[in-house]
Amino acid sequence: MLVVMRKVAAWASVVLVAVGCGSADTATETAPAPLETSQLEAIDAPVPVFPGAEWDIEPVGDWTALDATLQRDASTCVAVVKDGKLVHEAYFNGGGPGRPERVYSITKSLTALLVGMRVDAGDVALSDRVSRWVPQWKDTRAADVTVHHLLSMTSGRRWSEQTDDTLINRSPDQTAYAIGLDQVADPGQRWVYDNAAPQVLEAVLGDDVVELARTRLFAPLQMKNTTWPTDRAGNATTYSGVRSTCRDLARIGWLVVNDGRWAGRQIVSTDFVRQMTTGSSALNAAYGLLWWTNDEGRVVQVLRQAGFPEDIPPYRGRLAPDVPGDASWAFGYGNQYVAVVPSEGVVAVRLGRRPATAERVTFDTFTAGVLGALE
Repeated sequence: MLVVMRKVAAWASVVLVAVGCGSADTATETAPAPLETSQLEAIDAPVPVFPGAEWDIEPVGDWTALDATLQRDASTCVAVVKDGKLVHEAYFNGGGPGRPERVYSITKSLTALLVGMRVDAGDVALSDRVSRWVPQWKDTRAADVTVHHLLSMTSGRRWSEQTDDTLINRSPDQTAYAIGLDQVADPGQRWVYDNAAPQVLEAVLGDDVVELARTRLFAPLQMKNTTWPTDRAGNATTYSGVRSTCRDLARIGWLVVNDGRWAGRQIVSTDFVRQMTTGSSALNAAYGLLWWTNDEGRVVQVLRQAGFPEDIPPYRGRLAPDVPGDASWAFGYGNQYVAVVPSEGVVAVRLGRRPATAERVTFDTFTAGVLGALE
């Protein structure tokens, strides 16, 4: 508010000087236009706080109930950021601040950020056909698959539990295996959560995905305990495999809260971040571009691929009805989360093993539990 008062006072002084030195007509011509409400709000907006090598710690909230639940449900760590400060963290079941863990499909969400960098640089367009980088797909049924289709899980590529198992456990060259699978549906006609389709993005991103992640994402955000693996052929695994910590992943969440900006630097464009965290298809309103969203519409969850025995049928609504609609999540096997709620200035990370049932530590209960503990 002090900044606003200074700005308004400066504008008022210009008007007074203009009036004192000439006629009313002269004053009208030389005085600047009054600031609009939107301009005043922009001036009054707090300057975002970003961590340096370590988070600023400022404990807030009552975490007794949430921590007890998370500990019981096989969590190893939780970290909560509010307005750029670490307001809570806890470690259970062998977890620790500097102990990286495999975060599974949270890797996909990091891949999306790398694709966003390529889009920002003009090297890639979401509408580009993937056959530009995968010539094997030209003149085949896969010729019309675009980068957007791969990011939104609407590619129409073959998926089954068997192909997943082969990709993860039996393929020395996982990119080649993913590229070589069949096209079983026209792109854009169905939504299927897939590991092989995001692995094809390794070919789209270029020669050294690990170096791109290290220099353009991990280093600027000072993520000192995060590593990105490769398969036996040297390909970065762009669907899974990253190892990280609650503290490091909270930095990813805070980047997204701030629309891709970090300490005065635009890491990924605002436009891409907003596309990434908005529902990308009516086939599943809860999915953006390798990020889960809280948009209203047809919701398809992936409980079996998250490690639980049974899926549930698609339904109408929101993924997390007790959470603000602007929330989004990076999500990994076993209900690992980077929850982002921009309207609340909140990021929450949960890592650990799979809870006993799919009803434990959900998108809704985890994120709503964090927001409730902060009240």
